Amino acid sequence: MMEEKELQKLAELENKIQIYFKDKKLLKQALIHRSHINELKNKEWDHNERLEYLGDAVLELVVSEYLFNKYPNYKEGELTSFRAATVRTTSLAETSSELDLGKFLYLSKGEESTGGRTRPYILANTLESLLGAIYLDQGFEVVKIFIEKILLSKVDNIIKNRLDIDNKSKLQELSQEKFGITPSYDLISAIGPDHAKEFTMSAIIGDQIFGTGKGKNKQEAEENAAKNALDSWNELLSKYSQKILKSLK
Repeated sequence: MMEEKELQKLAELENKIQIYFKDKKLLKQALIHRSHINELKNKEWDHNERLEYLGDAVLELVVSEYLFNKYPNYKEGELTSFRAATVRTTSLAETSSELDLGKFLYLSKGEESTGGRTRPYILANTLESLLGAIYLDQGFEVVKIFIEKILLSKVDNIIKNRLDIDNKSKLQELSQEKFGITPSYDLISAIGPDHAKEFTMSAIIGDQIFGTGKGKNKQEAEENAAKNALDSWNELLSKYSQKILKSLK
């Protein structure tokens, strides 16, 4: 049995998302991060990664169906690119923050003290586990409507502004245009256990670091490093352009 305080916490989240679970345990399960398991006295609980796996599949199906029906003039490759942009970690973490899911997470004291409640990949994974729980408790139509409400409103902007074109490609295009060289990426650090490692990568043009980024794998960290470089592109050009051009002679 869950304590009254805990039920109140879950009820607050239910009110926020306007979905009321038949099985409250399923909702709590969706909010338990792996780090919290060792601090639990009651061993009946597990972490939320199985629900995350299910939610990821449900999310992909809903987004795929939406894109297929709404954008009949785009080819399969373009639809795949739009879907990837819609469900990437940064997009899901942003949506998760809008729902304030970090507030409801069950984390270890260590994970919480290092900013776990605002860590993008944890927020993104929690949103997926919540979707898995909604699917199991309420069925496909309810989770579909929920995804449409919280996420699919962003698709038009992604397509209109071609936000699906990845940052690494954009940075490569700019770098080749300006310097005639392709950016490289170096590993700065890989911290944490194998199941939840956080990578930090740097984006390098010539011999200058143009940006750094974090992610749950190297590819995601590289993408975020490229974004960081793009966000400060003009400033970085003015700072490093002459040095890079001189080093290339």
